[in-house]
Amino acid sequence: MIKMILKGVVMGVANIIPGVSGGTMAVSMGIYDKIIHAATHLLSEFKKSVKVLFPIVLGMALGIVVLARIIEYMFQKVPFQTNLLFIGLIIGGLPAIAKKVKGKTIRFGHILAFLLFFGLVAGLAMLGEQEGAAADLTFNVVNVVKIFGVGIVASATMVIPGVSGSMMLMLMGYYNPVLSEINGFIDNLVHFNMPGILEGCKVLVPFGVGVVIGIFAIAKMIEIIFDKFPEYAYWAIIGLIVASPVAIFLMNSFGTITLVSILSGAAALVIGIVIALNLGEE
Repeated sequence: MIKMILKGVVMGVANIIPGVSGGTMAVSMGIYDKIIHAATHLLSEFKKSVKVLFPIVLGMALGIVVLARIIEYMFQKVPFQTNLLFIGLIIGGLPAIAKKVKGKTIRFGHILAFLLFFGLVAGLAMLGEQEGAAADLTFNVVNVVKIFGVGIVASATMVIPGVSGSMMLMLMGYYNPVLSEINGFIDNLVHFNMPGILEGCKVLVPFGVGVVIGIFAIAKMIEIIFDKFPEYAYWAIIGLIVASPVAIFLMNSFGTITLVSILSGAAALVIGIVIALNLGEE
């Protein structure tokens, strides 16, 4: 249970960092298949699915609520080391995925799947270097529908390995506004400020509903793909994972690089790899 919660924490933190994918973290830690199966069989295998999803969702919530500001502080103070830590977490998951295709014939379609999805992530990262204009979150019917739709898009990309949900929010101009709403909601909750809590719900409720619907919709599609074309799916995921460090380099600032930061960054990279390997499938 504790280990699954910790995996959820890693996914939660990953989902708020542009260029880092919660789906990639799930793959790296060996729980991606379990999450997809649990999400698509929630009704038919309710107890078993809840047993898988509850600790992960709890961990994600803790990661977003408790660690979001710590990670934000780390990116401000030690951006080079923090980025390398997440790159290490991603690299640490490659061996587990490589085993899925090891010893199998590599076809042209596999290479094409790898290149297409590598290009998708790298291309989105290049487009995301400049954040779009901040979105309007004023409470009205049109904006509620928009926020609901943004939740669906963001959740879908969170589920797909290698595609960063926060990066998609940034491209659409919703990243900073939504993150500010989340932080404001947490502050109001801590201080029992009911008017502030209700005001935050006007944005976070439609966004949250969109996230839930998006996760279940895309999970079913991914399950079908893995069932019908498993090798192509794994090569596509390898492409997404390999491209993720590239996306991190393109999306995030690394600050001033010195000899000390290089050495400590190398240590952070190794720590990230070790964490990913230890959080992997038993």
